[in-house]
Parts: sequence; structure tokens; C-alpha cells
Amino acid sequence: MGSRGFTLIETLVVLSIVAVISSITIFQINPNKNMFDHHLFLSQLQSDFYFAQQYAISHQQELTVVFDLQQKRYYIRVKFDGGLTIVEKQFPPKISVKYGSLPLTFKILPDGNVSHFGSLYIYINGKEYKLTFLLGKGRFYIVET
Repeated sequence: MGSRGFTLIETLVVLSIVAVISSITIFQINPNKNMFDHHLFLSQLQSDFYFAQQYAISHQQELTVVFDLQQKRYYIRVKFDGGLTIVEKQFPPKISVKYGSLPLTFKILPDGNVSHFGSLYIYINGKEYKLTFLLGKGRFYIVET
């Protein structure tokens, strides 16, 4: 037996095994991508609220936060300055928001506090998340219920 290399059959067997393993990996990545997108949305929402609070404090301006359910978006605008929009984001298709004890329109005051306290509910692929603004200090958190 000489060592002139691999035969065509040996090469095809190895390539088919590599193709099967890589296709299994690709099918497992897609559900994780959807989960990543949803966690990214929640993280971005949290970051946008922190940004809005810092903006309100540093510019000493009142901001209006609006969840627009018909257009599946939320935006944050400066009350004065001609309604300058500082944040505007679309919801991904499988995300919905429902109001709870917090109205879908509220204000962030110049000291960083919110005008109303309460909760909103965010639904992502059958999971429910609760966004809660606490009374005073503008603190908020998001938890899975």
C-alpha cells in the first residue's frame, strides 16, 4: 500500500460527515438568535430609559415617553424644543406591550423621576415581562413574570 494520498471515497465520506455536523449546528443557532433578539430589545429599552433620565437631568428638561401600540414603537421626546425626539425604536414583530397600572404615556421630570409609577407588560413569544417604575428617584426594573 502506497502513501499517495486519500481516495475519492475517503474524501467524500469525510466531507459528508462535516456537512452533517455543520447543518446540525446551523439549525440550533436560529432559535438562539431569536432569543438573543428579544433580550437585546429588553436591554435596549432599559438603556433608552437610563439615557432619557440622564438627558432630563443634564438638560433640566421634561421628557415625554410614549408607547405607540398601533405603530409598534416607543419614543421619547423633549416636551419643549419643538418636540425633539431623542429616542425612537420599533418593536420586533413578535413583541407586544400592554398597559398595566402605568399609562402608555408618561413623563420623565427634570430631576429624573417619572410622573407616574406603576407597571407595563411586555409579551415576547409567550413569555411575560413586567416593566415597573417605582415611586420616587425614577428607579425601574424589568422582570420575567
